[in-house]
Amino acid sequence: MLINSLRTSFHCFLDLQRTFSFTRPFQKKIFNLSLSVATASAKMESQPPCLLVLNGKSASEQELAKSLKENSCLRLADDVKLLTFLQPEMERQLEEDEFNIDTYMGSLMTTCFGRILLWSPRLPSTQDVVSLNYCEIPVGSVCIADVQFKGRGRSQNVWESPKGGLLFSFTIQMEDGRVVPLVQYIGIPPLDVRIKWPNDLYLDGLKVGGILCTSTYRSKKFNVSAGVGLNVDNDKPTTSLNAALRKLTSGYRLRREDIASAFFNKFEYLFHILINQGFQPLEELYYKAWLHSGQRIVVQEKNEDQDLLIENVVTVQGLTPSGYLLAIADSGEMCELHPDGNSF
Repeated sequence: MLINSLRTSFHCFLDLQRTFSFTRPFQKKIFNLSLSVATASAKMESQPPCLLVLNGKSASEQELAKSLKENSCLRLADDVKLLTFLQPEMERQLEEDEFNIDTYMGSLMTTCFGRILLWSPRLPSTQDVVSLNYCEIPVGSVCIADVQFKGRGRSQNVWESPKGGLLFSFTIQMEDGRVVPLVQYIGIPPLDVRIKWPNDLYLDGLKVGGILCTSTYRSKKFNVSAGVGLNVDNDKPTTSLNAALRKLTSGYRLRREDIASAFFNKFEYLFHILINQGFQPLEELYYKAWLHSGQRIVVQEKNEDQDLLIENVVTVQGLTPSGYLLAIADSGEMCELHPDGNSF
């Protein structure tokens, strides 16, 4: 049957909560222009510089990290000052709740992804770091932060992310534009984490994380920046991975370093399947983790003649080849559903 592309807003019958368990959006306020500019200027002057620690898994990758520091080529958005160090140059001891680079590198077994690490105790956004510096850092590099104060989400949402979350972004390069939208769907969530299409992660009916992929096209290649946020330790305001784990076993907790290395070890394997064989071999694995099989959805379509919204009920069947939702109406008509930002 003909697949109709319905670029319309739609919402789900299921009342799925949209609270990001380890983040909260900034409150937006409108000020007088002169006051706003003065306030922004004062904040820029008082904003402390951000620390970025560079490291590589192998000796050659450590040399690459060294050249990044020596060339002073890395930058942050909004002219936030950046201080870069190599891990061996760090004299202070890591705090107990800071990301342990040695633990992470010791468990990493990839050949490409995650081997160049940019870590910071506090950053505006890991996604901005890899996006702004994409041409400076090797493909597969990852930026990890303990705290984000200007994290990025869908529809230009901005988030604060306190300690307790695994917050990271990494770079991917692809040539086939047909599979670029599907890269955000590969990976195996830990525990019983489920996927709420297109990019939210849920546990026990509550949101514990999300995924954001952005891309640019240059020299016949797609430069993809993939960002992941996962609540590992913060039980409030919703739940966390370790809160769920405590219900299953005692005396063991997930560490961010182990989750990050395990993610890249598995992602690299699945990414090669995606590139060489397409998404079809991964579909069954994906559908086992998602929330939407057989789900009934209300689709709102604007009537051009009468300027009215017409509602139709459809049933989710799966994904289309381009990565959107495939649904069937009660009439038997097939539909391709696109997200409208935040309502799904």
